[in-house]
Amino acid sequence: MDIEIVKNYAPHIYYDKKEPFIPLRVGYTILYESGISPSFDRYIEIKDTDFVIEYAIYWDFDIQHLFDLEHIWVHIDNKGNIVDCEASFHGKYIKALMKDRSNIEDKTHVRLYCQPGKHAFMPKAEYFYMIPNMYEVNDEKAGIDGLIVTEIGRGRYETNEKINKMVERCLRGYRFKPSMEFQMKNITDDMYVTWEELYVEIPELIKNKLEEINKKELGIKI
Repeated sequence: MDIEIVKNYAPHIYYDKKEPFIPLRVGYTILYESGISPSFDRYIEIKDTDFVIEYAIYWDFDIQHLFDLEHIWVHIDNKGNIVDCEASFHGKYIKALMKDRSNIEDKTHVRLYCQPGKHAFMPKAEYFYMIPNMYEVNDEKAGIDGLIVTEIGRGRYETNEKINKMVERCLRGYRFKPSMEFQMKNITDDMYVTWEELYVEIPELIKNKLEEINKKELGIKI
C-alpha cells in the first residue's frame, strides 16, 4: 500500500527543544513520472530514480504567520535505496542529502533539521546560524505577516487587516529564544493524508484556527 511506502521512507525531522509548533498534517504524493509538483512550484525529474515521495507538511502556524506548508522530496531507486533528497527553504528548495549520505538513519530515513519557528529544512543544524535574522523572527518580528494567502489558497480563503492583527497578537504569545538543541519528533500515523485530501481541507483548517483564536480573545472556553 502507498501509505506503508510513505511511512517507510518518512524523514526523521529534528525540532528545537523550545519549538512551539508541531505539524498537523502530512499530505503525501508518490510520483512515478517526471512532472510538476502537485503542491509546490517546481518540476520534479524522475531520473536514475524509481519514484519520488513528496511530503507536504502542514502547520497551523509559522512564528510569523498563520498557515505554513513545507516540503520534503525523497528519491528512491529500483533497489529501494534513497538516492536523493530535497527540502523546502523559504519558498525555494535545497539539496538535503549530504554527499557522504551521513544524514540517512536506519537505512530509509533522511535526517533533517527544522528551522526554529520558521520550519525551513537543513541537513545540519549549525547551518541555521547562517540565517541573519534567526533569533529576531522568533521575538520582535513574531506574527508580523498575519494570515498569508499563497497560490494554493488564492480564491479559497482571504484575509484582511483585522484578521492579520488578531493573528499577530496570538503569535506574539508564542515568542521564544531557540535553544539550538534538537530532538526528533515522529510523524504519527494520524497526521498522514493524501495531498488531495489535505488540499481540500486547508481552507477549513484555517477557518477553524481563526475561530479558535477569536474565541480565546473573547474569553470563550473552547
